[in-house]
Amino acid sequence: MDLNIKGKKAVVAAATKGLGFATAESLLAEGAEVAICGRDAGRVAEAVKKLGGGVVGITADVSTAEGATGFITEAIAALGQIDILVTNAGGPPPGMPSETSIEGFQFAIDLNLMSTVAMCSAALPGMTERKWGRIVAITSHAVREPSSFIAASSTARAGASAYLKVLSSEVAAAGITVNTVQPGAHKTDRLTDLGVDVEKVAKSIPVKFLGDATSFGQITAFLCSDIASFITGTSILVDGGAYGGM
Repeated sequence: MDLNIKGKKAVVAAATKGLGFATAESLLAEGAEVAICGRDAGRVAEAVKKLGGGVVGITADVSTAEGATGFITEAIAALGQIDILVTNAGGPPPGMPSETSIEGFQFAIDLNLMSTVAMCSAALPGMTERKWGRIVAITSHAVREPSSFIAASSTARAGASAYLKVLSSEVAAAGITVNTVQPGAHKTDRLTDLGVDVEKVAKSIPVKFLGDATSFGQITAFLCSDIASFITGTSILVDGGAYGGM
């Protein structure tokens, strides 16, 4: 299936590994030009080498609004414009609500909420002018079903999802779609970092296996396509059926 995004300019935040990397890989496969970022220059260079041609690597820390805005500014300078924005950031440290400090919640809000707002705010003027744009945020299944052991992440990403929902209705008439993808347990470093029993988690999922990052990237790329022009303001679970609600 041709997603009709060949030649589009795309940026993917926090894409040196995991779901961000897989998303950048899928967009490249569809012929988009892609800029990625990461905090570590060495990891950025390594990711660019793995992804191959058509990639711009930018060293940027999107854990603050200033860093997120700076990433978009550099990406526009490198690509000329931004047609597709995939917001993404690492997860804050795990912790129960009572164990998480005020500073811990603030860090999560800056990382997972304000960085999203900042990237969107910086990319939207050009999209609005050209009457075409795609914004997709990689959030978490914990937005739909908050998890007590990642309280800060659940709180901040729920805020980001609310922002993106109201944004979607504001910019829809300008040809800009805004959606979120909510990953469940995938085979990435994040799952290992949380210290969970990977085998036990896999058995708890109805499909009985962990998600594949490459498949996740392809789903995200679809939402960035021309084909998905009638999909906006929605959140898509990619969790193997783990969420128990309707």
